[in-house]
Amino acid sequence: MIRIDASTDPIIAALSRAAAELDDLTPLMVDIGEEMLSRTDQNFLTATAPDGTPWAPRSQTTLDAYARRNPPVTGIGTLRLTDTMRKTINYEAGPGHVDWGSNAIQAAVMQFGAAKGAFGTTARGSSIPWGAIPARPFVGVGPDDETAILAVIGDWLESLLKK
Repeated sequence: MIRIDASTDPIIAALSRAAAELDDLTPLMVDIGEEMLSRTDQNFLTATAPDGTPWAPRSQTTLDAYARRNPPVTGIGTLRLTDTMRKTINYEAGPGHVDWGSNAIQAAVMQFGAAKGAFGTTARGSSIPWGAIPARPFVGVGPDDETAILAVIGDWLESLLKK
């Protein structure tokens, strides 16, 4: 049996640096957060869910309401009328996590959808919302996102070896 001991000072120092970096993954989580901000923004630009499926189109009622505005609203993508959610996408990174999403009041309804009347009724008895709102997921990890996150992790690990 052949045995090789690799206990040179540079190797020990490199392993010690790598171990110290692995104690707090915040820098890696920040990199993942930045990647997912960019990818989530793309979901708004392409009107697709993280898994690549297209969002439900606007209802005819919504299109009619936009046409009645002065001036009429045309040519703006789904969930892009004011870009509120798109502008509020943010992330929080810590030693072992990264969370991203929107704190816009309508974000959860747009992400998951809502049935007619899911939030009760108005004082006049009208349903809130007045009609079903289809889910248009914009936050999540699809297959392409997973590949991108793995690349970020690979790049981060590679950078550890170069320190």
